[in-house]
Amino acid sequence: MHFEVTPSRVHSASVVVPGDKSISHRALMLGSIAEGRSEVSGFLAGEDCLATLAAMRELGVDIQQPSATEMSIEGVGLYGLKAPARDLDLGNSGTAMRLMAGLMSGQRFSSVLKGDASLSGRPMGRIITPLTKMGAAIESECDGTPPLQVSGGLQLSGIHYDLPMASAQVKSAILLAGLYADGTTSLTEPAITRDHTERMLGSMGVAVATVSGRISLAGGQKLQACTVKVPADLSSAAFVILAALLAENAEVCIPSVGVNPTRSGVIDILQSMGADIVLENPQLLGEEPVADIRVRSSRLNGGIVDPNLVSLAIDEFPVLFVAAAAASGRTEFSGIGELRVKESDRIAAMSEGLRLLGITVDETADGAVIYGGQFGGGTVQSHGDHRIAMSLALAGSVASDRVIVEDVAAVDTSFPGFCESMYSMGADIRPVSEKLG
Repeated sequence: MHFEVTPSRVHSASVVVPGDKSISHRALMLGSIAEGRSEVSGFLAGEDCLATLAAMRELGVDIQQPSATEMSIEGVGLYGLKAPARDLDLGNSGTAMRLMAGLMSGQRFSSVLKGDASLSGRPMGRIITPLTKMGAAIESECDGTPPLQVSGGLQLSGIHYDLPMASAQVKSAILLAGLYADGTTSLTEPAITRDHTERMLGSMGVAVATVSGRISLAGGQKLQACTVKVPADLSSAAFVILAALLAENAEVCIPSVGVNPTRSGVIDILQSMGADIVLENPQLLGEEPVADIRVRSSRLNGGIVDPNLVSLAIDEFPVLFVAAAAASGRTEFSGIGELRVKESDRIAAMSEGLRLLGITVDETADGAVIYGGQFGGGTVQSHGDHRIAMSLALAGSVASDRVIVEDVAAVDTSFPGFCESMYSMGADIRPVSEKLG
């Protein structure tokens, strides 16, 4: 499948985006090991989260799905999961792989976690190291990639771990394993990362302490089922935000978006570039802050992006590359080396795509310098990465000629209905399933 994108005129609109992917994953996992029935609304029915849903069902959890975005989870308690009859296939989801490794490390049975070709190339040593220190036994490929064979029946012990890199997935894997460990498990992180796990554990009655940057929990705490209302995904909203910003004269509202301060860096960065973005009607959905996001077309300016904001916007940098390419002047990103081990090497993929569309990009080991200019037409490759595909499609919508974005099937992992949402505001991005040429 590929996208055919033609120069478009985005107009004022209200655009609803799907539920938050990170929170949807966690609702499934934590609801499954809670006691009682958890009701989830706003669930993201994308391929990544559906892989987690299938895995939890394979582990013996009764999960009913009254609609695509609603879940009713009959929690089995901390020790109620059952040995799976087959390997747990987590598809393309790095979040599911890493969090499930932590969860499976505390079980009485063994399991195998596998994924697609992309996920099978992603580094897992960063979770294997701390989980092994806790007493887990995890075997991987020789280069530390999946599949992961997680041994069961081992007693875990609480540790303190200083994360060498900022990663919410690694943090969450350690905390989930910590629920099954003797004593207290604690960690520090070099930069703040999204805290959805801590917030949801708190909403389910688990005491998680954060003191002077040290996050800790005591093992053996029971989770109590609760109602989870999943906000709209800020990572998906970022594409709508940028489309509105790059329009000539548009005002777009995106309702009920999660604006958790540990992941709202994309808004801060765009505002520093001159974006007119306003948060309205702030409220809480459970423990998660949400707001309506109102965006008005703006003239963006380049500059040096604060490296301290990187961990708060790590998934949105492909969008920010396009914003930088459309801005006036020079924009410098640094400290984003983690992008090289996502679903693709996102620094290389975005640099390649933007160059093919006529933008000058100087790539560095952990960043890039992008010189604003006019997007031209052409054919670009997403490398099977959903965020690269959507970002380059946005570039095409304001290009001078037609743009083809190849290999875009993975978009459904995070933003089902992407093309429809874009079309509702005037962006002409069309999925085409037949082969090119």
